[in-house]
Amino acid sequence: MRTETTKKLFTVDEYYKMVDVGILQEGDRTELIEGEIIQMSPMGSLHAAVVTGVNDVLVPLFKGKALLRPQLPLRLNEFNEPQPDVVLLKPRQDCYSSRHPGSADVFLVMEISDSSLKYDRDVKLRIYAAARLPEVWIADLAGNVLLVYRDPSGKGYGTSLTFRRGDSLSCSRFPEIQLAVDELLG
Repeated sequence: MRTETTKKLFTVDEYYKMVDVGILQEGDRTELIEGEIIQMSPMGSLHAAVVTGVNDVLVPLFKGKALLRPQLPLRLNEFNEPQPDVVLLKPRQDCYSSRHPGSADVFLVMEISDSSLKYDRDVKLRIYAAARLPEVWIADLAGNVLLVYRDPSGKGYGTSLTFRRGDSLSCSRFPEIQLAVDELLG
């Protein structure tokens, strides 16, 4: 007799109920990816320093134009609520206090990859494309490059660019704001 196993996928609502009943703690470093609860790696000092530096650079440049949220939930659909390192969002008077932002609120998502490049490119980038996030930047700290993905199709990104130290770039939604890659890589 053959026994088949199935995997139980959790919805975002079920994920939050686990916090309510004490299965998960509010401070746990987890995210919901494709219905699975993923334990995030402990954050190293380099990763933390780059996230802090990126925030320090972006906040004054986008003041009044966009809202910056570091490492907070982004509700993409019923089964995906990642916590990207940096999200540039459409501004709202309530700063998203009434709900977590969703796909339609996003200008740009940025992931800082010191030890998670494969996961960020193979898993998270795919769910970001499926949610049609307009632009994703991955700071590959080991490779010393900034990977930029634009033009989502639902199955992937139509445009893939690589920027190196010494280069500058802009978010496609804000072409007038030039950013130095050096500042984004730490």
